[in-house]
Amino acid sequence: MPLARNRRHQRAVDYWPGFVDALSTLLIAIMFILTVFVVGQFILSREISGRDEVLTRLNSQINELTQLLALEKGSNQDLQDSVANLQASLASAEGERSRLQALLSAGAGGQDAAKQQIGTLTQQLDEQKQVSDRALSQVELLNQQIAALRSQIAAVEAALQASEEKDQTSQAKIADLGRRLNVALAARVQELNRYRSDFFGRLREILSDRENIRVVGDRFVFQSEVLFPSGGADLNPDGQAEMAKLATALLDLAKEIPPEINWVLRVDGHTDNVALSGSGRYRDNWELSSARAISVVKFLIAQGVPADRLVAAGFGEFQPIAPGDAPEARATNRRIELKLTEK
Repeated sequence: MPLARNRRHQRAVDYWPGFVDALSTLLIAIMFILTVFVVGQFILSREISGRDEVLTRLNSQINELTQLLALEKGSNQDLQDSVANLQASLASAEGERSRLQALLSAGAGGQDAAKQQIGTLTQQLDEQKQVSDRALSQVELLNQQIAALRSQIAAVEAALQASEEKDQTSQAKIADLGRRLNVALAARVQELNRYRSDFFGRLREILSDRENIRVVGDRFVFQSEVLFPSGGADLNPDGQAEMAKLATALLDLAKEIPPEINWVLRVDGHTDNVALSGSGRYRDNWELSSARAISVVKFLIAQGVPADRLVAAGFGEFQPIAPGDAPEARATNRRIELKLTEK
């Protein structure tokens, strides 16, 4: 009896689970940072692609309006040159009319001819005035069109500036979302770690007197011989008793975990590397390990554990924890592992 107490005392002083908890917390934090980075990159890429499309469209409109403005300015300059030429011609015609009127006043002999020239010049002068008036009207119209184009360019530039300001606002929102997501996920990780520690602590209290149940990292390991008969997947009486204790601990813990934490208990079945005979119930170790994990899960469900909080997985002989073909190594590899994790 004293030797048994010493062995239990030595098993109780085990720093390895705490180290594993710290390491798992670090890994979860790294996964969280990568998740935030990927989400931020995805949202930012969507925002940047939308902004680039808007900027490209606005720049295209500005180029088109600038080209139209250049064309309108060229047409305006041509009309202004035409108006200047018409005004010069008008001034020349008025000078000629003044000269003829002077000749008319000076001599009566050429009065009739001068009248005919004055009439012609007057008619030409009226025609040139009409052309000049039309040119001035076109110049005025072009000035109005140029003013309208300038207003459109100003509106496009204002829209472009608004788009850039919106992009800056979106980037600020993305940064704020990342910070908030970081805080929320960190809180979730802390909560899950706390409940995982509570779960481990309670199971240690319940199962501390069993030598064939071990803690490996963040998992509880049951040797298959404790739970199942050789080659079978039906829980024996000892196995049912152990799983009943586990179900009680799970139900108590589930009452304390908030519903927003999406936790599950994963039940992993493992076998040794000895091939099964074809005459048995199971064709290979895959089927045997899966059947044992499912048997544990179904028993826990029958004890009241919610089915959506349980996961069964079979790994056959392909995840050994003890190398070699020695009987001790094979016995170690025949096991059921329990791990509290997130979906």
